[in-house]
Amino acid sequence: MSIFIGGAWAYANGSLHLGHISSLLPGDILARYYRLKGEKVLYVSGSDCNGTPIAIRAKQEGVTPKEIANRYHEEFTDCFSKLGFSYDTYTRTDTAHHHKIVQEIFLELLEKGLIYKKEIDQTYCEYDQQFLPDRYVEGICPNCGAHSRGDQCDACSTVLEPLELLERTCKLCGNPPATRKTEHFYFLLSSLQTSLETYVKEAERNNLWRENALSLTKRYLKEGLLDRAVSRDLPIGVDVPVAGYEDKKIYVWIEAVSGYYTASKLWAKETNNDDSVFWNSSATSYYVHGKDNIPFHSIIWPGILTGLGKEPLPTHIISNEYLTLEKKKLSTSRNWAVWVPDILDRYDPDSIRYFLTINAPESRDADFSWKEFIYSHNTELLGAYGNFVNRTLKFIQKSFNGIIPANDITPIIQNKVIQGYDEVGRCIEAGSFKQGLEKVFGIVRFSNKYFDEQQPWIQIKENPVSCRQSLADCVYLIANLAQILSPFLPFSSSKVKKMINSTEDGWKPIIVTPGELSTVEPLFVRIELERIEAERARLADQTI
Repeated sequence: MSIFIGGAWAYANGSLHLGHISSLLPGDILARYYRLKGEKVLYVSGSDCNGTPIAIRAKQEGVTPKEIANRYHEEFTDCFSKLGFSYDTYTRTDTAHHHKIVQEIFLELLEKGLIYKKEIDQTYCEYDQQFLPDRYVEGICPNCGAHSRGDQCDACSTVLEPLELLERTCKLCGNPPATRKTEHFYFLLSSLQTSLETYVKEAERNNLWRENALSLTKRYLKEGLLDRAVSRDLPIGVDVPVAGYEDKKIYVWIEAVSGYYTASKLWAKETNNDDSVFWNSSATSYYVHGKDNIPFHSIIWPGILTGLGKEPLPTHIISNEYLTLEKKKLSTSRNWAVWVPDILDRYDPDSIRYFLTINAPESRDADFSWKEFIYSHNTELLGAYGNFVNRTLKFIQKSFNGIIPANDITPIIQNKVIQGYDEVGRCIEAGSFKQGLEKVFGIVRFSNKYFDEQQPWIQIKENPVSCRQSLADCVYLIANLAQILSPFLPFSSSKVKKMINSTEDGWKPIIVTPGELSTVEPLFVRIELERIEAERARLADQTI
């Protein structure tokens, strides 16, 4: 089976915060899992370096957009690496490769009659002497009354045009913009209404999408799809490849989602592989992103792929709800956020991965609080999982000179592990990562209970044969817990494998080779509870 996984592209105009990681982490869990199963996997993403937010940030700092894009692309790459994200290709949208293929997509859609020219009214700032990109226009959403940008309302997820906003202002100077005539290219999205309705019904029938993606997409379809502009007067981006229109750019909503395909082509080029196996009807695709990106992955990208005659359309849409912080909405403008470079400097990446998965906003908003983060680390990772590993291996060191007993594994233990692989695998494939991780920690609790019931500290004196059996069973549990947890917690899983000298791989029960343990060390270190108030105070101090 061929599995394509696309992670949403973050704007390279500021640091990543935990909300970004919360919505992107499922992609890495999927990629690691399917690789263990032996499937062909292509996991791609990159930094969006062409967006208006980068131009705005550059203007604010008095530097070039390229400097901003370079700074944050490098930071993103570093953060994803430290968090264990295993992208096959992580690229950026300002490369010549990306621009060339996006232009080819544009021209193919134009040739097929799915892109056409149209004269429109567009916002123009008399003070700044320029047509305004959609994100340069702010105002009141006509649908819900919330403050909104000119491309989309974050409050109600309505996709907008700038002229639909009430009380419009220019983001650059604060003045109300004028309206001028200009000519742009449009995507004939309305012509795809019927085929996209059929596609969404099939996704619903097979239970392949998150509920938020289904309900929002069905709402757009019920309202009727409208043709959308595919060119804009933007400061940076991919040039429109049509004579006389070179000063216009291909609109970011068509250009950025096309990045999944351009990244696939880049991977093929750089690794001398054939990526066509990921773009045919037998492939399965997962698109991983936050709630605000749903329409671009459930309507726009499927529309483009349909127009190009490419498959598969997004099979699974893994769209998280929002992550709040200490019960309040994240706000980058007020600096009310936990920034990823900062938390990575001070906490274990597996602690971050664990918390953002076990508390994932899969069906409703979830909250990050320093109290819950630290308690979950101490009780679950350290107190349950780490404790089971440590006390088992330390006991073997003390009582058996560090030699793992060579016993056949008790059938009830084997069955528990077999069941674990089956249940957790089904959860991951269905996009239920939180439930999958909960099931693994059910096995952790079972394992601790088994150790306590067997009482090896008594068995070693009264029945050494039974003691050897108990410890062989526990090491078997440890090896397979590490394997099942490796998509979720790759760093600690790697540590466990080194301690027990396990080199087996795959999504199947591992038999531990009897032998001597390597150096046994704690998987996790306790976080002192005083850190809770210290982190809350730190957060309050940084807020504007």
